[in-house]
Amino acid sequence: MSKRLDPSQIAEFIVQNISEHPKDIARLTSGQFGLSRQAINGQIKRLMEKGLLEATGRTKARVYRLRELVDFQNQLPVDEKFEEDVIWRELVLPKMNGVAKNVIDICQYGLTEMLNNVKDHSGAISVFIWIRRNATRVHMIVSDSGVGIFTKIQKALQLQDPRHALLELSKGKLTTDSTRHTGEGIFFTSRMFDRFSIMSASLWYSRLIEPGDQWLLEVEDRDNVNGTTIFMRINTNSARTTQQVFERYASEPEDYRFSTTHVPIQLAKYGDEQLVSRSQAKRVLARFERFKEVMLDFQRVQSIGQAFADEIFRVFKRANPDIRILHINASPEVEKMISWVSSNAPSPPSSQ
Repeated sequence: MSKRLDPSQIAEFIVQNISEHPKDIARLTSGQFGLSRQAINGQIKRLMEKGLLEATGRTKARVYRLRELVDFQNQLPVDEKFEEDVIWRELVLPKMNGVAKNVIDICQYGLTEMLNNVKDHSGAISVFIWIRRNATRVHMIVSDSGVGIFTKIQKALQLQDPRHALLELSKGKLTTDSTRHTGEGIFFTSRMFDRFSIMSASLWYSRLIEPGDQWLLEVEDRDNVNGTTIFMRINTNSARTTQQVFERYASEPEDYRFSTTHVPIQLAKYGDEQLVSRSQAKRVLARFERFKEVMLDFQRVQSIGQAFADEIFRVFKRANPDIRILHINASPEVEKMISWVSSNAPSPPSSQ
């Protein structure tokens, strides 16, 4: 006797796949579960009756899409009455009805942290928030017309370029006001959401989670814009929790002290330049003394020079034996260079 299919599984499959298959979702679902098109169309009809889907066109030309359950926008003054927790509780939380608690917790953390940054750092007189939600995702945008996050960091730390500010920001524990902030908000927020993006000055920076809990980074030069806009997106079926993210970068389980960081080495590059010099390495190494463990991510870095590798993997490691330096996603060529400088070989490894 065949096992009876759970209608909720079929509905979940439709909802999760309809964005990629707006025209052939019935055929796809029929093939997935071995059911007739008529049965699948019945499921689609019920999802439409629940208000989760909507359709345009007729018969073969019909196109389905997820219906927006929430589309909330508001421009708020940044004044003495501005309180990020009140904004969350009174304006945003009521829009999260039916969303899993772990996802709500992440949205609360991300939104309140970004709003607090606007209040304390941007110099903006107002902030725009936009909350959108459908059956599969929550999108949140926080936008201000203040000084701009990369510009502010660049000036405060006297850095050469906004990209250098982005490199420092990605490490965490960076703040221009240490009396009131720890510099952890953006670091953790960017790792809680499935996609986290910043648009400011002439830079677009985006972190996108991929299968296997790997992250894809995108950095683009764009036309200069005023202020800062933060984009955050999370799937409503995400199993991630704030606690998991905090623990991943803590020194020990159940110890939430931020002691481990993850540094994308590609952010140390300017344009098409290669990572070959000690000065480039020293930019990467800046503020490492604040951490117990540093994970260097060589994703999208095909090669590194001997001086760059030596400064990090021999000179710095010998001078700072209490700081653990690890690396991931290294190409064979990068791996060879790291091994060579670590072993003090007499000549550089062959690239052949």
